[in-house]
Amino acid sequence: MDLQSICVYCGSNAGLRPEYADAARHFGQLLAERHIRLVYGGASVGLMGELADAVLAAGGEVIGVIPHALVAKEVAHPGLSELLVTASMHERKARMAELSDGFVALPGGLGTFEELFEAWTWAQLGIHRKPCALLNVAGYYDRLVGFLEHAAAEGFMRRLHQSILLVAEAPDQLLDAFGAYRPPEVEAWVRADET
Repeated sequence: MDLQSICVYCGSNAGLRPEYADAARHFGQLLAERHIRLVYGGASVGLMGELADAVLAAGGEVIGVIPHALVAKEVAHPGLSELLVTASMHERKARMAELSDGFVALPGGLGTFEELFEAWTWAQLGIHRKPCALLNVAGYYDRLVGFLEHAAAEGFMRRLHQSILLVAEAPDQLLDAFGAYRPPEVEAWVRADET
Protein backbone atom coordinates (compact mmCIF):
# COMPACT_ATOMS: atom_id res chain seq x y z
CA MET A 1 0.00 0.00 0.00
CA ASP A 2 1.30 3.43 -0.95
CA LEU A 3 1.33 5.64 2.15
CA GLN A 4 1.58 9.36 1.55
CA SER A 5 -0.30 10.62 4.63
CA ILE A 6 -1.25 9.06 7.96
CA CYS A 7 -3.81 10.49 10.36
CA VAL A 8 -2.72 10.13 13.99
CA TYR A 9 -5.08 10.49 16.94
CA CYS A 10 -3.46 10.98 20.35
CA GLY A 11 -3.73 12.78 23.66
CA SER A 12 -3.57 16.52 24.18
CA ASN A 13 -1.99 15.45 27.48
CA ALA A 14 1.33 13.61 27.72
CA GLY A 15 0.14 10.93 30.15
CA LEU A 16 2.04 9.76 33.21
CA ARG A 17 4.68 7.51 31.62
CA PRO A 18 7.65 8.90 29.69
CA GLU A 19 7.29 5.99 27.25
CA TYR A 20 4.22 7.66 25.73
CA ALA A 21 6.07 10.83 24.67
CA ASP A 22 9.10 8.77 23.61
CA ALA A 23 6.90 6.67 21.31
CA ALA A 24 5.20 9.77 19.87
CA ARG A 25 8.58 11.32 19.06
CA HIS A 26 9.91 8.08 17.57
CA PHE A 27 6.79 7.65 15.45
CA GLY A 28 7.06 11.24 14.22
CA GLN A 29 10.69 10.76 13.28
CA LEU A 30 9.86 7.58 11.36
CA LEU A 31 7.05 9.32 9.47
CA ALA A 32 9.48 12.00 8.32
CA GLU A 33 12.18 9.46 7.42
CA ARG A 34 9.70 7.50 5.30
CA HIS A 35 8.37 10.69 3.67
CA ILE A 36 4.87 10.17 5.10
CA ARG A 37 2.95 13.35 5.84
CA LEU A 38 1.38 13.61 9.31
CA VAL A 39 -2.26 14.66 9.56
CA TYR A 40 -3.34 15.29 13.15
CA GLY A 41 -5.47 17.48 15.40
CA GLY A 42 -3.32 20.61 15.20
CA ALA A 43 -2.39 21.10 18.87
CA SER A 44 1.01 22.06 20.28
CA VAL A 45 0.48 20.35 23.65
CA GLY A 46 0.65 16.80 25.00
CA LEU A 47 1.44 13.85 22.75
CA MET A 48 0.00 15.83 19.84
CA GLY A 49 2.72 18.45 20.21
CA GLU A 50 5.48 15.89 20.76
CA LEU A 51 4.48 14.05 17.61
CA ALA A 52 4.21 17.14 15.40
CA ASP A 53 7.46 18.62 16.70
CA ALA A 54 9.31 15.36 15.98
CA VAL A 55 8.06 15.25 12.39
CA LEU A 56 9.00 18.89 11.82
CA ALA A 57 12.42 18.50 13.46
CA ALA A 58 13.18 15.61 11.10
CA GLY A 59 12.19 17.68 8.05
CA GLY A 60 8.75 16.17 7.53
CA GLU A 61 5.41 17.71 6.59
CA VAL A 62 2.60 18.23 9.12
CA ILE A 63 -0.99 19.23 8.47
CA GLY A 64 -3.02 20.14 11.54
CA VAL A 65 -6.81 20.22 11.47
CA ILE A 66 -8.56 21.91 14.36
CA PRO A 67 -12.05 23.33 14.92
CA HIS A 68 -12.29 27.04 15.61
CA ALA A 69 -13.68 26.39 19.11
CA LEU A 70 -10.51 24.49 20.11
CA VAL A 71 -7.87 26.79 18.64
CA ALA A 72 -7.26 28.42 22.03
CA LYS A 73 -8.21 25.48 24.27
CA GLU A 74 -5.94 22.91 22.60
CA VAL A 75 -3.33 25.60 21.83
CA ALA A 76 -3.07 25.42 18.05
CA HIS A 77 0.46 24.70 16.87
CA PRO A 78 1.98 27.84 15.28
CA GLY A 79 4.75 26.13 13.31
CA LEU A 80 3.03 23.53 11.12
CA SER A 81 3.40 23.09 7.38
CA GLU A 82 -0.33 23.85 7.20
CA LEU A 83 -3.05 24.50 9.79
CA LEU A 84 -6.65 24.04 8.69
CA VAL A 85 -9.32 25.56 10.93
CA THR A 86 -12.78 24.01 10.62
CA ALA A 87 -16.22 25.10 11.75
CA SER A 88 -16.97 21.92 13.74
CA MET A 89 -15.63 18.64 15.08
CA HIS A 90 -17.55 16.77 12.38
CA GLU A 91 -15.87 18.81 9.68
CA ARG A 92 -12.49 18.30 11.39
CA LYS A 93 -12.80 14.50 11.38
CA ALA A 94 -14.07 14.37 7.80
CA ARG A 95 -11.20 16.58 6.60
CA MET A 96 -8.60 14.51 8.45
CA ALA A 97 -10.01 11.32 6.91
CA GLU A 98 -10.05 12.85 3.44
CA LEU A 99 -6.37 13.83 3.72
CA SER A 100 -5.15 10.44 5.02
CA ASP A 101 -4.28 6.98 3.74
CA GLY A 102 -4.64 5.35 7.17
CA PHE A 103 -5.45 5.99 10.83
CA VAL A 104 -3.38 5.38 13.97
CA ALA A 105 -4.24 5.89 17.63
CA LEU A 106 -1.40 6.53 20.04
CA PRO A 107 -2.28 6.70 23.74
CA GLY A 108 -5.03 9.20 24.42
CA GLY A 109 -8.41 9.73 26.03
CA LEU A 110 -12.03 9.97 24.94
CA GLY A 111 -11.38 12.04 21.83
CA THR A 112 -8.73 9.59 20.64
CA PHE A 113 -11.03 6.61 21.22
CA GLU A 114 -13.97 8.26 19.50
CA GLU A 115 -11.98 9.30 16.45
CA LEU A 116 -10.38 5.91 15.92
CA PHE A 117 -13.63 4.01 16.45
CA GLU A 118 -15.38 6.22 13.92
CA ALA A 119 -12.66 5.61 11.31
CA TRP A 120 -12.78 1.87 12.05
CA THR A 121 -16.58 1.85 11.76
CA TRP A 122 -16.32 3.55 8.37
CA ALA A 123 -13.97 0.74 7.27
CA GLN A 124 -16.42 -1.87 8.59
CA LEU A 125 -19.21 -0.26 6.57
CA GLY A 126 -17.07 -0.11 3.43
CA ILE A 127 -17.00 3.70 3.35
CA HIS A 128 -13.21 3.51 2.99
CA ARG A 129 -10.58 0.76 2.63
CA LYS A 130 -7.83 2.39 4.70
CA PRO A 131 -6.01 0.65 7.56
CA CYS A 132 -6.75 1.50 11.19
CA ALA A 133 -4.36 0.75 14.03
CA LEU A 134 -3.51 1.03 17.69
CA LEU A 135 0.08 1.79 18.67
CA ASN A 136 0.03 -0.13 21.93
CA VAL A 137 2.74 1.77 23.82
CA ALA A 138 3.73 0.20 27.15
CA GLY A 139 0.60 -1.97 27.09
CA TYR A 140 -1.69 1.07 27.14
CA TYR A 141 -4.31 -0.62 24.96
CA ASP A 142 -4.03 -4.16 26.38
CA ARG A 143 -7.40 -4.03 28.14
CA LEU A 144 -9.11 -2.49 25.13
CA VAL A 145 -7.73 -5.21 22.85
CA GLY A 146 -8.98 -7.79 25.37
CA PHE A 147 -12.42 -6.21 25.42
CA LEU A 148 -12.60 -6.18 21.61
CA GLU A 149 -11.78 -9.89 21.65
CA HIS A 150 -14.61 -10.35 24.16
CA ALA A 151 -17.01 -8.39 21.92
CA ALA A 152 -16.16 -10.66 18.99
CA ALA A 153 -16.46 -13.80 21.12
CA GLU A 154 -19.91 -12.65 22.30
CA GLY A 155 -21.12 -12.17 18.72
CA PHE A 156 -21.23 -8.37 18.62
CA MET A 157 -18.38 -8.03 16.13
CA ARG A 158 -17.47 -10.15 13.16
CA ARG A 159 -13.92 -11.53 13.12
CA LEU A 160 -13.49 -10.04 9.64
CA HIS A 161 -14.26 -6.58 11.00
CA GLN A 162 -12.07 -7.16 14.05
CA SER A 163 -9.17 -7.96 11.71
CA ILE A 164 -9.36 -4.48 10.14
CA LEU A 165 -7.85 -3.01 13.31
CA LEU A 166 -4.11 -3.62 13.41
CA VAL A 167 -2.27 -3.60 16.74
CA ALA A 168 1.47 -3.00 17.06
CA GLU A 169 3.79 -2.27 19.96
CA ALA A 170 6.52 -0.45 18.04
CA PRO A 171 6.22 2.42 15.54
CA ASP A 172 8.33 0.76 12.84
CA GLN A 173 6.32 -2.45 13.20
CA LEU A 174 3.11 -0.47 12.72
CA LEU A 175 4.35 1.33 9.60
CA ASP A 176 5.53 -1.97 8.12
CA ALA A 177 2.08 -3.45 8.78
CA PHE A 178 0.45 -0.46 7.06
CA GLY A 179 2.72 -0.90 4.06
CA ALA A 180 1.68 -4.56 3.77
CA TYR A 181 -2.02 -3.93 4.48
CA ARG A 182 -4.57 -5.43 2.13
CA PRO A 183 -8.15 -4.54 3.09
CA PRO A 184 -10.49 -7.49 3.54
CA GLU A 185 -13.50 -7.76 1.30
CA VAL A 186 -16.17 -6.35 3.59
CA GLU A 187 -19.70 -7.47 2.85
CA ALA A 188 -22.67 -5.26 3.64
CA TRP A 189 -23.39 -5.21 7.37
CA VAL A 190 -27.16 -5.34 6.79
CA ARG A 191 -28.33 -7.26 3.75
CA ALA A 192 -31.50 -6.31 1.85
CA ASP A 193 -33.23 -9.54 2.92
CA GLU A 194 -32.63 -8.63 6.59
CA THR A 195 -34.41 -5.27 6.53
